[in-house]
Amino acid sequence: MDKESIKYFLPSDILKYFNILRIYETINQTLSAPEIHIELEEINRIPEGYDESEYESKGFYPTKSIQDFPIRGKAVYLKIKRRRWRHKVNKNEVIHNDYSMFSGGSKFTQELSDFLKDTGRYQS
Repeated sequence: MDKESIKYFLPSDILKYFNILRIYETINQTLSAPEIHIELEEINRIPEGYDESEYESKGFYPTKSIQDFPIRGKAVYLKIKRRRWRHKVNKNEVIHNDYSMFSGGSKFTQELSDFLKDTGRYQS
């Protein structure tokens, strides 16, 4: 699967905030099942309401893995790299974007979580 076609399978609007770095397939050794991994990196855009002249990009938080809808019987995992910014003067102040597209407290996207809640198969 290429980067152009995969965008139709991703959660809505995710490419406004993230770039696709890599797409690859593996086999889950425990289940002997195919998986698709999509690595996404946050675009270098400071959170709204902050003055970008006062903050500097300081790399990324550890990558998070979020399970999304399966594609053609293959489990799909989004590998998300989120940025962080540090205040240039007050070095202890670190900020990051907060994305409501992901369901709080779970490893599912909001869309997947909403879908599972509607069918009664997921209890949060």
